[in-house]
Amino acid sequence: MHAVLVHTQPANLVQDLLTETQLLEGVRDSDLEAFRTLFERYQPMVFRHALFRTRDTDLAHDIVQETFIRIWEHRLSLRPQLSILGYALRISENLIRDAFRRRRTHQRLEAEIPPPTMSAGDDPGEALQLAMLQEKLVAVINDNLPERCRMIFLLSRFEGKSNREIADLLGLSVKTVENQVNHALKVLRKRMRGYV
Repeated sequence: MHAVLVHTQPANLVQDLLTETQLLEGVRDSDLEAFRTLFERYQPMVFRHALFRTRDTDLAHDIVQETFIRIWEHRLSLRPQLSILGYALRISENLIRDAFRRRRTHQRLEAEIPPPTMSAGDDPGEALQLAMLQEKLVAVINDNLPERCRMIFLLSRFEGKSNREIADLLGLSVKTVENQVNHALKVLRKRMRGYV
């Protein structure tokens, strides 16, 4: 895709203490240290989102790199009062959709989920059931939840974020986050009936 972003040294302590708004203002002013700090702060969440959606580590890395390259290229249009994580997740989601469209792998997504690794004492029957359950869960989340609902659910259940943290990260009300999590759980209960 593009050249890989490499952080050669950790951002200094001052950069680490800047608020998101201050960082975005720095990025708008083409401050590379602010951009590096922004990248280091949000890259792990964008990567986990991309990996969960694609189940392809290399593709997830490419999507993260392209997401932050696009943020840098469009830095002059950034609005510091809006959530950068929400913006980054929207960009990455569009890139994921483009990748699926290009590779025509949406139908084969479930088949690409790696089997769980087993330790010496694992029961093969249980491992198979767990793999099938995980496969079904991923399929239900990816195929039946709208984009915003899916992002909120992943942040809640897979990232361990509180409703307040998610609301702050995505620029939403806590009530909206609660409604989206409840909707996701309702869909999962309905679609997973008979599997658990």
